[in-house]
This record gives sequence, structure tokens and C-alpha cells, in this order.
Amino acid sequence: MSSLHPRAGRRCHNAVNPLHSTLYFSPDYARELALIGVEDTSAAYFAGRAAALGAVGPGTVAAAFYNFSHELIARHLPAVWDTASPAEVLEARTRAVDATLRRLLGDDTVSSPEMAEAARLALRATEACTRHARPLYAAHADLPVPEEPHLVLWHAATLLREHRGDGHLAALLSAGLDPLEALVSHTATGKGMSPRWILASRGWRRTDWEAASERLRERGLLDGDGELTEAGTALRAELEEHTDRLDLAPYEHLGADGVERLTELGRGFLLAAASAGAFPDGLTGKD
Repeated sequence: MSSLHPRAGRRCHNAVNPLHSTLYFSPDYARELALIGVEDTSAAYFAGRAAALGAVGPGTVAAAFYNFSHELIARHLPAVWDTASPAEVLEARTRAVDATLRRLLGDDTVSSPEMAEAARLALRATEACTRHARPLYAAHADLPVPEEPHLVLWHAATLLREHRGDGHLAALLSAGLDPLEALVSHTATGKGMSPRWILASRGWRRTDWEAASERLRERGLLDGDGELTEAGTALRAELEEHTDRLDLAPYEHLGADGVERLTELGRGFLLAAASAGAFPDGLTGKD
């Protein structure tokens, strides 16, 4: 039996993961990728997140990312690797992480004892992550650990994010939710990305969204107004609990006190980043 509260790992993930996500909304990231020739924002995202996998094509990325349209991915991969190699993209990504965290948090926070402590805790948690059936985690786990604490924290946050994410995809498959059904049902919880953001960034059309909604209604998971039914709410809850079980090891390894402290530190950094404009308006919600 675990000594952790059942949702302790999820709460820690929700505090630390957004620090990873700040990169992909950052003007520093767009600038660094443009400097190596990758100017399209979708191409930059796919290249930056997939570079650890090597010069892969659209099929690999569609499988690993799950909720993006293969058609959209194929517009940019593998062509982007003719512009910049995976190694060049990873170097540009690291420069962007450094610039982003310094801009959002300030140099004093970046060099603080709290940042160093959070980096140590997060990296310790990753010691219990596992590679099998987790391609995005495994690829990033093969990258070298940076030296500066804020970069260590971002690296460890990335490992924890992709470890949980890879497990979540297994839970989605088990629940019988295809990529767009997963997005529609998550948005219906009120905690997911807004439909406008999904359609603008994931390569799906409004007709695709409506078709996925109809499939969910036929399964009794969504009602006529696009809200989750009782069965839909229960399915989404079980999805998160299934993901929690698959992602328990790193937080159990860190221990209750370590998880609580990392959650506290992560929330502090997240609040500061959000206050500095890390995330765009209208990113989440049902509209």
C-alpha cells in the first residue's frame, strides 16, 4: 500500500507540469527556433517536443502525441529536419528554456535556494520512472541532465510530464477514446483546452469535433448540450485515477514529505509565471 494520498502525485504534477508548458507559449521559443530556420509555429512545436525521438516522421509523432491530426503533422514532418537537425532543435530549446524562465521568474528566483531544492526533488522523483511503453519519456530520459538548477527543474518536469502523459495515453486507449473524443470529453469537464484552441492548434476541423461529440452522445457520455452525463463524468474520473496508478512510482519514490514540498515550490513558481503572462487568455474552458 502506498503511503501517499491517492491524488498527491496528480497534485504535484499539476503544480510542476505547467512550468514545462510555459516554453511552448513563449516568444523566446519562437525566436530561438526561427533563428535556426524553423519559423512556422506548428513546425516549431512538433520539432521541439519530438526532437528527443530523432528525425522521426509524422506516424511516430501522431502515435506519441495522440491528439494531433496526422494530416497537420505530415505538413511539417519529416521536412522540418531538412531545415534543422534534432540536435540543433534541442540546443535551441534549451536556450529558449533559459530565456523563458529568467524572463518569467527573474534572475533572483532562478538562482535561489528554492529553485535548487525543487530541481533536486524533481530529479529524485524521476529516478523511479520507467521506460517501457513510454516512448516520449524514454527518449527524453536519454538526454543529458543540464547543470544549472532551473534547467534541471525544467528537464525533470519534462520527464515527469511525459512519463504521466505516456501512461495517460494507455488509459485513453483502455477507455476506448480516440484522439478527438479524448479532447472533447476533457473540454467538457471545464478543465481542458477550449475548442477554439484545439481546432487552431491540433489540426482538426469543426466537422471532426461535431462527429466526435456525436460518437460520445451515442455512448451516453455526452448529452445534447455537450455536457458530460453521469457516465461521462465517471469515465473521466476513472481515466485520471487510472493515470494516477500508472504514474505512482516517481512520487512514491520521492515520499510524502518530498511530494508535498515539491508541490509547494512548484505552485509558487507557477503563480509567478502566470502573473508574468506565461499563458494566453482563453486557453481553457468550454467555449
